Amino acid sequence: MQKKSKQGTHGIKTAAALFAALSALIGAAFLWTGNFLFNFALNPKAGFTMKRFLNGDTDRESAERVWYRKHRKSVFIKGEDGLRLYGWNLRQAGHRYAILCHGYGGEPEEMAPYANKFYHMGYSVLTPAAQAHERSDGKYYGMGWKERRHVVRWAESIAAADADAEIVLFGLSMGAATVMMAAGETLPDNVKCIIEDCGYSSVLEEFAVRLSYMVPVLNTPLLFLTDKLCRIRAGYGFSEASAAEQLKKAKLPMLFIHGEQDTFVPYAMLDLVYDACASKEKEKLSIPDAEHARAAMTNPKLYWGSIENFLERYVR
Repeated sequence: MQKKSKQGTHGIKTAAALFAALSALIGAAFLWTGNFLFNFALNPKAGFTMKRFLNGDTDRESAERVWYRKHRKSVFIKGEDGLRLYGWNLRQAGHRYAILCHGYGGEPEEMAPYANKFYHMGYSVLTPAAQAHERSDGKYYGMGWKERRHVVRWAESIAAADADAEIVLFGLSMGAATVMMAAGETLPDNVKCIIEDCGYSSVLEEFAVRLSYMVPVLNTPLLFLTDKLCRIRAGYGFSEASAAEQLKKAKLPMLFIHGEQDTFVPYAMLDLVYDACASKEKEKLSIPDAEHARAAMTNPKLYWGSIENFLERYVR
């Protein structure tokens, strides 16, 4: 009986050791996957990134890009976080200014068609590079949350140089989330209105959408783990990086634009951000048949006509 008891104890210990080893292996695999997803989404220097799968504007010799490169001048500021932030300025006479924020994984030059339109509406144009994009400092993408304070700083720099400046904030995709998040900050009185095109309601909700496509199984715990890694490595969490929450503090007139065929930032997010916005003066514009960040190209007459009508009410 004593011998059997020892064998039983040994069997239990062996099973416990195997279970512990298996748990450690699963935990290590889970952590590796979380780190992979963090780097995939937010580390521009990773070997394998989400940016590689995005279809951006690849026509680098379009008339607008050639025009943009010919007229732009380099500018920079230092952010409150110490980052050196670069942008391109297209200056002209007058006191109208537009700050145009590009999308995820992009660069200021991708905003050339928008810069051209605003410039010919009589605006000096500033196209800043988000942190960790193009020439700007930064190790990881800020997804608009870090950049919201950078936009405030850019607006302050314009106001300091021109006390009569009237500034419009405009953003596309991640840039749209950026200007919506900036709407909840204390902006200079010179900022008169904000226009966002296809921005997400929060980083948490956008990544949840992306993970549901990429990792159909275990996407919720992986999202939780990646959020924790982001807090440790990048200094912010997905849930706090919320355009919808920031918009609850918004006071400026706002125009919300979204393409009805957008699946990258789902069209349903238009109502989420519009309804969250506390501004007394707000409008929304849906562009039929437009996919993500393609609203201006899909129906330029409706798109730019609506923007011009909106701007006429708030900018002299």
